[in-house]
Amino acid sequence: MTTDIHRTPVPFVRDDYIERMSGVVEDAVGAGLTGVIVAPGPDLVWLTGYQPTAITERLTMLVLSIDRDPTLVVPTLERPDAESAEGASAVTMVDWADGSDPYPLAGSLLTADGRFGISDSAWAMHLLGLQRARPAASFQSLSDSMPMMRAVKNAGELQRLALAGQAADATYEEIVKLRFAGRRETEVAADLARLLREFGHEQVDFTVVGSGPNGANPHHEAGEREIQAGDAVVLDFGGLMHGYGSDTTRTVVVGEPSAEVQKVHDIVRTAQQTAFEAVRPGVPCQDIDRAARAVITDAGYGDQFIHRTGHGIGVTTHEPPYMVEGEEQPLEPGMCFSIEPGIYLAGRFGVRIEDIVTVTESAGQRFNNTDHTIRIVE
Repeated sequence: MTTDIHRTPVPFVRDDYIERMSGVVEDAVGAGLTGVIVAPGPDLVWLTGYQPTAITERLTMLVLSIDRDPTLVVPTLERPDAESAEGASAVTMVDWADGSDPYPLAGSLLTADGRFGISDSAWAMHLLGLQRARPAASFQSLSDSMPMMRAVKNAGELQRLALAGQAADATYEEIVKLRFAGRRETEVAADLARLLREFGHEQVDFTVVGSGPNGANPHHEAGEREIQAGDAVVLDFGGLMHGYGSDTTRTVVVGEPSAEVQKVHDIVRTAQQTAFEAVRPGVPCQDIDRAARAVITDAGYGDQFIHRTGHGIGVTTHEPPYMVEGEEQPLEPGMCFSIEPGIYLAGRFGVRIEDIVTVTESAGQRFNNTDHTIRIVE
């Protein structure tokens, strides 16, 4: 898939949201559910295009079930915003006023003895209110009952992920032109955030800059450490562009790398490539993890690869499917996820290489295409 980084993707329309909601109802039936209850959060954005300006104590929920049209319950004062969402015309909207009890209204939309999946982001007070209104109904987490709800992307979603990946690549190509030595990690992180926005991101979620020993902490937040000559520096950054995520990691070195840094980098590079080559439809997610892990373990660094190989990405930067031991979900065309093996030597340095990939009809395709060889920076 080729894209122009400055291209505006085709907007999602009513039919896109109808297709998503219909698919969720079909999947819910397959999972033995009567329907699903979607609270404010990524699922609601994906299904309706609606994101409340602030997640408050007021009940907002989308009900999708086999026995009624999609219905969105909103506070009266927030109804105008909900009606302006891209997918608003695809739902029936009902509202409730401050001072009234919303749970009898919301409960009336649920089959009395139904089984419902509910968003993990739902407030406990709202779930308890629904249980009072429908005591014979049962509820279970959507992450348990329908974890792959958003996992398979359509063409419009793939286009957005490709654009986000290209913007992250452009950010990397610019950051390596800047000076690292003598600057604090926070300064480089600020440059990463600035560049992501310059290349089109509306939201920056993370800018990991782990220099020297800090690189051995996979989720190190940029700190005040001054980057020094000879440091390996892990750069992991991403966010949302056109509502879809980017996430890429490269490890650079300030000046010529030591023989050990070069060796470890070569191992991680081989592991990342081996895992990528394992991607194809029907392969269990755990096999991608196994492919990367086998390379690192065989090289003697198995105990220093301390996290899963990958995570899904879409309207959030972390979502199912996960490339981890025990996840037997088969890969399907349209699934998108990271491949990010790493080696972390405590107190010394770390190396990680990460691309976002998608599953095609026969293999994998990268959304990040910057060079995997070790990059020397000043």
